[in-house]
Amino acid sequence: MGQLHNMASLITIAVAATILLNIEAAEYTVGDGTGWTNSASGGASFYSNWASNITFREGDILVFRFSTGHTVAEVTDQASFDSCNVNNNSGVINTSPARITLNHTGEFYFVCTVQGHCSNGGQKLSVNVTVTSTSTAPSPSPGSGTTDNGTTPSPESQSPPTQPGSTPSAPSPGSASSLVATFSLLLLSLLINSFI
Repeated sequence: MGQLHNMASLITIAVAATILLNIEAAEYTVGDGTGWTNSASGGASFYSNWASNITFREGDILVFRFSTGHTVAEVTDQASFDSCNVNNNSGVINTSPARITLNHTGEFYFVCTVQGHCSNGGQKLSVNVTVTSTSTAPSPSPGSGTTDNGTTPSPESQSPPTQPGSTPSAPSPGSASSLVATFSLLLLSLLINSFI
């Protein structure tokens, strides 16, 4: 009976960890409304500009939306990406939407394998994936370390400025979701353990 109780506890912990990791994951549609195409406005720099505005984390999902006549493939290294060598890939997806989970840290390289789409139209994307973060606090904005007169403020005076009539911002939805999920999992664990 004790072994069954221990196994149930381990299963509950594993499920809880998986759920918590998935709560923090975000989903990004590559190119936003433009989608995955070789005729994006801005040419070869379109997708690199799009990705430069996002901090990708382990577990995030990229959604490639494209019309017939396009594909998406992850190439295995930067040299293949730079030269549009589509032969060094981990598999070609030709059905949209293609959902790809960023399952490790480091660089990911994606290209369209249709001849000319990568090299001529710039239909390629490189993303750098960082470790999953449990913090939802925004990073400081550039220049926030000094005051208007160029001096460094004391730590207690570094609260964000408020405008007359403004109200403080609410906590991010991700932090509330994490708390609710954690509480729910604890209750589920207690419920399962009470039946064993």
